Amino acid sequence: MRVQLVTMPWHPIDLPSLQVGLLHQLLRQVRPGDEVREFHGSLRWAEFLLERSGGRLRPGDYEAVGSDSIFHGLGDWVFSGVLYEDENWGVTKLHAYARGRQLCADTLDTVSEMRLHAAEYIDRCADEVLAHDPDVVGFTSTFMQNVPSLALARELKRRRPQLKVVFGGSNCEGPMGHALHRNHPYVDHVVRGEGEYAFPALLAHLDAGTPPDDVPGLCWWDGSGETQVSRANTETRRTVAPADIPSPDYDQWHAEIEASPVIEYVYPKLVVEGARGCWWGEKHHCTFCGLNGTAMAFRAKPGERLWSEIERLVRRHRILDVVTVDNIIDMAYFKDFLPRAAESGWDLRMHYEVKSNLSRDQIALLGAAGAVLLQPGIESLSDRVLDLMDKGVTGARNIRTLREFDNHAITCTWNYLYGFPGETAQDYARVLDQMPALVHLQPPGGAHRIQLERFSPHFTNPGLGFGKRRPAEMYGHVYELPEEELADLVYLFDTEDAGIGGDIEDRLMRAVAQWRAGHAASTLVMQATGEDAEALLVHDQRHGWPPRTYWFNGWQAAALRHLEDGRTEPALHRRLTADQHAVSAEEVTQWLAEAVALGLLFSDGRTYVSLPTRTVPIRIDREADGAPDGEPAPQAVAG
Repeated sequence: MRVQLVTMPWHPIDLPSLQVGLLHQLLRQVRPGDEVREFHGSLRWAEFLLERSGGRLRPGDYEAVGSDSIFHGLGDWVFSGVLYEDENWGVTKLHAYARGRQLCADTLDTVSEMRLHAAEYIDRCADEVLAHDPDVVGFTSTFMQNVPSLALARELKRRRPQLKVVFGGSNCEGPMGHALHRNHPYVDHVVRGEGEYAFPALLAHLDAGTPPDDVPGLCWWDGSGETQVSRANTETRRTVAPADIPSPDYDQWHAEIEASPVIEYVYPKLVVEGARGCWWGEKHHCTFCGLNGTAMAFRAKPGERLWSEIERLVRRHRILDVVTVDNIIDMAYFKDFLPRAAESGWDLRMHYEVKSNLSRDQIALLGAAGAVLLQPGIESLSDRVLDLMDKGVTGARNIRTLREFDNHAITCTWNYLYGFPGETAQDYARVLDQMPALVHLQPPGGAHRIQLERFSPHFTNPGLGFGKRRPAEMYGHVYELPEEELADLVYLFDTEDAGIGGDIEDRLMRAVAQWRAGHAASTLVMQATGEDAEALLVHDQRHGWPPRTYWFNGWQAAALRHLEDGRTEPALHRRLTADQHAVSAEEVTQWLAEAVALGLLFSDGRTYVSLPTRTVPIRIDREADGAPDGEPAPQAVAG
């Protein structure tokens, strides 16, 4: 059997498709007689835009649409005219939506120009895919890959009706997969859930010409012609064991990107997978998070195996940038995988998602192992709002984590989320009063009201505060489907605003914008001094604060050091007296208040944490650094 594996826009062009790489290697192992090819449509689209626009539409424009417009559906809209065979389809709806959301005019101009090239691009894709005479074409679809994938699938089936088209990926989880199938008759099969067991089983049925009614979760057409019916097999609770997850094959992708004109604009990276699911979410599913869909159960490869996979890929492709797709790091990796990476001596640059309550030693190990970009899921600095999220962490602990990232030259990416049912202005007031003191720490990418995500507790339990919901407005210019079908097909939903609004929301937006604006020129660094190095100098060069140097000795210097780990006021006093410092509880209370007023400490209402870093953090000016146009600034998503 000839199998073509396809990934369409808007997959990041600097990354190989993990799904394609896994399935390619899996089929090589379990169906060695098959001929497997890959079609990297995302890379082809970036090349096509560069060519057809005469160099005006660059990979940086591709990445901006692919990463920044997920919550507006602009990438899908680019291809909706091709899908519905009407170049004007959705144009009026998009412009009305854009006016209501005050979208950037330049962004609209960019996607409108891209849309002019979409039909020709889909034709060229169909030519290239069918040139290899495939029996089966498998699409992987996540976020804004649905419409471009459907547009190509429709064209492939129009030209070659006997071809079998299969969809899978995150956009096909649960009811989304069945809705995608029953509304698009040119899609023969949809794999809902993980594909390592289901896809080979489907191919076996296609070989034998038998109905795939025993493949768990599979959607398929029963019957023929006008009598055919979309069937959705019962989904299984069985998850794919780590031992059955192959190491991805990226040979075809690497050869193609190395030969592509796009290589001048991007830094290629490798993608690896150590774990699936979320060990925190198994017991405390963050209320806003829809990640993992129906497969929350946490599973991880042994650390030695993960290291061997990374070692093989790095040696084979000579790429040191490694992106892990794990939703959360396996804590066992601090004992096996990370020490091995640190001891390798390689100049790895790893990207990882972690929980924010890491210890100083764990953050130091991540830095030593080559972790340069972390997504710690901080999301808020208010204890009560974090409790409403069920994050299992405090605001003071999040501040401590931000400080330690600077101490170990680790970039972090996060967003400040708000709009949780039950939150009040009072929950934000204390943080907002102290936010100017945080300007030297890495700021959030922005402040964003949460959106209702399918599979999140907010979605599955309307009693948490979001009883009214409807498919997000953006889908009106993406799909030509009735609302009842969209309700099953889509991932994002609109609902009534909850939580804060008005003046306190405006204060939050302004405070985050000021933090971001002042960060690059801000430092707050403490330095040991004196004959015994027990005294401390704190050099304050923060934006918005007068330049000062503070000198602390005795119990005050000791207090500032102890508060690096965060302590309550009584705990700090007990520690100081245990260290033989003659200080009263009243003196500690007064000093804490003064240090908070000077912006040297952060308090979440119970715990105090020191704000000065031990080193001057590295600041990177992307324009001065000469980063390629296609290399985007780090982006954060809820997680």
